[in-house]
Amino acid sequence: MHIEVTCSPSKEALEILSKGIQSFNQKHISDEVVFEEDTKFAVLAKDENGTVQGGIRATAFWNYCIIELLWLSEDTRGLGVGTQLMEAAERFAKSKGFHYLRTETLSFQAKPFYEKLGFTVFGELPDYPTGHTTYCLVKKI
Repeated sequence: MHIEVTCSPSKEALEILSKGIQSFNQKHISDEVVFEEDTKFAVLAKDENGTVQGGIRATAFWNYCIIELLWLSEDTRGLGVGTQLMEAAERFAKSKGFHYLRTETLSFQAKPFYEKLGFTVFGELPDYPTGHTTYCLVKKI
């Protein structure tokens, strides 16, 4: 067996990995879940000129909506825009049949914000990145 580390895997190699895990998963969960397509979406906050001032990037599958990132421009912070974005993402996730929101935030970012919105911490990664903590949060919707 030859072990290879690559930063540029071929499409074919990635497809083999995806098909392999799907095949394994089929032994444990229904095909409907195994082959469920990811739902990728964004929620954007735009100013009167149509310029993006903040937003959310998310992916959802297997009854979880994962908030990959939430960003707000300096000018929009503290104005309730983040809460509006999260509420819109939650409504969208619910409308698509997802039951949970999940996210991660760093110790210098938005843990209190997410907790105010009903998220609870289910895990911590200390010293990730070095000198900080990553918090994993979840909310049932």
